[in-house]
Amino acid sequence: MSGKYYFLSVFFVLLSVQINAQKQPNIVLIMADDMGFSDIGCYGGEIKTPNLDKLAENGVRFSQFYNNARCCPTRAALLTGLYPHQAGVGGMVGHGHGDLSNKAVTIAEALKTNGYQTYMTGKWHVADSNTNDDIHNWPNQRGFDEFFGTIKGVGSYFDPYTLTHNNKEVKLKPEDEFYYTDAISDSTVTFLDRHFKEKAEKPFFFYVAYTAPHWPLHALDKDIEKYEGVFDKGWDVLRDERLARMKKLGIVPRKTKLSERDFRGKEWKSAENKKWELERMKTYAAQIDNMDQGIGRIVDKLKKEGELDNTLIVFLSDNGGCAEILEGVEQWVSEKEVTITLKGEKITPGLKPSIMPGPATSYMSYGPSWANLSNTPYRKYKKSGHEGGSATPFIMHWPNKLKKKNSIKKDVASIIDLMPTILDISKTDYPTSYNGNKIQPMEGLSLMPVFEGENLDRDEWYMEHGRNKAYRKGSWKIAWSRDKDGQKWELFNLKKDPTERKDLAVKYPDKLIFMIDRWYVWAKRVRVVRK
Repeated sequence: MSGKYYFLSVFFVLLSVQINAQKQPNIVLIMADDMGFSDIGCYGGEIKTPNLDKLAENGVRFSQFYNNARCCPTRAALLTGLYPHQAGVGGMVGHGHGDLSNKAVTIAEALKTNGYQTYMTGKWHVADSNTNDDIHNWPNQRGFDEFFGTIKGVGSYFDPYTLTHNNKEVKLKPEDEFYYTDAISDSTVTFLDRHFKEKAEKPFFFYVAYTAPHWPLHALDKDIEKYEGVFDKGWDVLRDERLARMKKLGIVPRKTKLSERDFRGKEWKSAENKKWELERMKTYAAQIDNMDQGIGRIVDKLKKEGELDNTLIVFLSDNGGCAEILEGVEQWVSEKEVTITLKGEKITPGLKPSIMPGPATSYMSYGPSWANLSNTPYRKYKKSGHEGGSATPFIMHWPNKLKKKNSIKKDVASIIDLMPTILDISKTDYPTSYNGNKIQPMEGLSLMPVFEGENLDRDEWYMEHGRNKAYRKGSWKIAWSRDKDGQKWELFNLKKDPTERKDLAVKYPDKLIFMIDRWYVWAKRVRVVRK
């Protein structure tokens, strides 16, 4: 090779290396719905999640990551980097009770200013309106180039309510073989395929918001069958076994004690209709299993396109396991004399042991005792500021950037940290104004130090939803729950008592008053309370 051609070849190799080094990273943000802290395998659960386990093996897991304890407030905070009340969704959206604020900018809106292509599949649930009459806060109008999913928060997996492609309603035909979790996974892969064919030069942000395993318990037979016999020991024994695995994995400290059984639960040996109870948990597990399969297809697509190493993948849940028993659904149907149908078949809502979960004609949840298992080893459930309501599994996978893989970070982190992290890694500026509106400053912190093996500079975490409240400072935490087992401020030392078994409010009244005062200062600042 002549000197001239050798020089040119070296030049182009160096140029290629420089271009690849400067290439903006892709981001895939995956959220489960109503999934407990310890359901998936890499957090100690019995459910088969090999794809999530693989992401954890080559990534980093957090053991103290907090969401906002319920669907829409968590989503609003995730999308904006603000506390839910600042983002306009402190309560439950719909009927004028919550709507994503135009004084907040979404991750998608911010990234589009930096050349990103933006996609979303799955559950939106931050818009007051669910109808085509008012679409101002739908995904396409809040920064997403393409969207397939549901605007409303809950519905059948076989015929979802408000199923939408971009701004157009999707109407399923009776002959369609449709299952929503598969549809979310498959449409994600389809959008990615189109992106790599048509816009490969652009980085992308993809928000994949599964509804699994939120009720109703709808799953495919092939997935339910995998869990025959898995839960036969019942929730009491399984909670003990989960905790043992969690200690071995390093998810919780070795001295962690299991929280006491919730007042709504009962001993497994005293449970009636055990076959039905087992079918409920098997169906719940099948919903998560199917989601994991879909995540595997998404990862395989990134790998096939050579983009896996240049993509940050994040996985978490929007709140803890859900104790709701759906008695209200059955009562509502009875009072209104409404017959719910799906493709001409009658649906029987509510909890009826004579009807097994799984098929489209059922409509039920798995109840507080199984939710207690899902949230092992913690107290309480979705909606609560106690650990069982607000602690989530959290996985970040970006092996080329991680100093140490398969690690567990014990730093306190929060849902409001996702926006600043994504803007940090993509080198995107956070706007002070957008579409003529002044934008509120972000509240969260970037998680980028974690990739270097460093600690996070966070000492506090706050939460409020539906009069449930919590505040953590260092190892100390206060929480107030509106259920009959709560309705008072409790004080805990999480370093000594991570499962909130011992209320120290009477023992340390000054500490309690100090932390309550701090919570109210925050609550006034972010407009939880007005006075």
